[in-house]
Amino acid sequence: MQRANLADLETSRFDLIVIGAGINGAAIARDAAMRGLSVCLLEMNDLASGTSAWSSRLVHGGLRYLEHYEFGLVRESLRERERLLRNAPHLVAPLPMVVPIQEGAKRGPMLIRAGMVLYDMLSFDKSLPQHQMLSPEQALERVPALDPTGLQAAAVYYDAQVTFAERLVIENVLSAVEHGAQVATQATVTGIVSEGAVVRGVDVLDTVNGTDHQIFGRLIVNVAGPWVDLVLAGAPQGRVSSTFIGGTKGSHIVVDRFEGAPIDAIYYESRSDHRPILVIPFNGMIMLGSTDLRYDGDLERVVTSDAEIDYLLTEANALFRGVNLTPADVRYSYAGIRPLPRTAKGSTGSITRRHIIKDHAPSLRGLWSIIGGKLTTHRSLDEEFVDKALRALGQDATCRTAQVPLPGAAGVVYGTYRSTFVRPAAELGIGERTAYRLAELYGTRAEQILALIPSRPELATVVDPYSGAIAAEAVFAVREEMASSLADILLRRTMIAYGPHAGIGPDERILEVAGKEIAWTKPQQKKELAAFREWIERYRPREVERRVEG
Repeated sequence: MQRANLADLETSRFDLIVIGAGINGAAIARDAAMRGLSVCLLEMNDLASGTSAWSSRLVHGGLRYLEHYEFGLVRESLRERERLLRNAPHLVAPLPMVVPIQEGAKRGPMLIRAGMVLYDMLSFDKSLPQHQMLSPEQALERVPALDPTGLQAAAVYYDAQVTFAERLVIENVLSAVEHGAQVATQATVTGIVSEGAVVRGVDVLDTVNGTDHQIFGRLIVNVAGPWVDLVLAGAPQGRVSSTFIGGTKGSHIVVDRFEGAPIDAIYYESRSDHRPILVIPFNGMIMLGSTDLRYDGDLERVVTSDAEIDYLLTEANALFRGVNLTPADVRYSYAGIRPLPRTAKGSTGSITRRHIIKDHAPSLRGLWSIIGGKLTTHRSLDEEFVDKALRALGQDATCRTAQVPLPGAAGVVYGTYRSTFVRPAAELGIGERTAYRLAELYGTRAEQILALIPSRPELATVVDPYSGAIAAEAVFAVREEMASSLADILLRRTMIAYGPHAGIGPDERILEVAGKEIAWTKPQQKKELAAFREWIERYRPREVERRVEG
């Protein structure tokens, strides 16, 4: 998979131009291409470089949405969770969730139990176990670090986790390309071209070389997440409103596993403001999150604040006895903006998480914007939108994304595949831990990584001791997954940057491998390293502070 040349795209007229390559844009491009439409997917930065990377990395039914009577959204989410467990088993795995119930909580044992029963009813076709209610003693046996003070009961239910949501985006894009879609990253849409009230295409800036282009399409869908209004500002004056997004900021922090740290995820009610808080096992560490704050600041650099870090640490220290986490224990954090519909008032938690497909006709026919949406329901969103697009084009084709596995899960039973993959990897000198990592990150496509090694044995070298990542992954990211920068490789292909070091240290080893593959000069390599370090600063990584102090 290689980046499309924008100059070459100018000679085509696409059925559909998709703006934004997060999970929703990638899924729409995939579905549309699978149904025979000619598709152009444009992304101003890199694949999965926005909101999709800032989530809690859960594939969940939305238990708390029951409080807002969004039963349809919960049912949709639970159905889509089951499909992801089946169609992307290398990326999406079952995750037990423990819900401790404390005295004085807004949601007591009876209410929690009622919610669990309803949740099970709405997921009647699930493969995961039913919920259980636990006594305080049983809860402490399952999670020994819980503070027993005021513990009334606990519930256990199952959702799912996609540890590396970025890989879910990559595989949707891979599938879209396999079905004929053209994809260009570093391609900023600067304007929407129309003839009267009918869209004709988009103006695009190629940020790689600074050139301007015009790409033509019969339909356009704006899936830019928090940047939806910015894209609409490029529409012909007076044609459409550009005030749809009222995003909220969600921040997460990552700490090392502490004594008694849970193996299951913990979903609990905060003691200070009764918001839901999550404690999630994540990449060998523990993630705490998230906040939910109204935000109208710079979308290009969203950073977790000291106040948010203190809030999450305070809540964790109240939940677990004897932990006493401090800011010095935070390995890194990340923050992003949820692309929710604009609301003037009310709590942020009450803003709907249901997606909205906004048709801008009759003011501007052929243009849609996607507002909101969830990682879990990206596939159902793509089906709903592409159905509309086909009707607008006077065509008809059946959606197959509910049945067709993503590329890394094609043609195998994943649990069996992961164990059998160890042997061919061992024959190339790759240890079991790295073999499991390759199978879990790339699925069956890991065989393509192994294929690089016989002619270049040095590519079997481990470049990150924490994850077990090998040099061949960097080459594969460049050749097969459209990575064009060091940050692309570390953050959104190999996922090395989500180790406790936030990629600092391994970045130098990856740079050496990628530099040879892309033929970067020494000055270019220095620039790439600086660019990655500048990007990762927004994560406030402890490794940066440690090196400065050292």
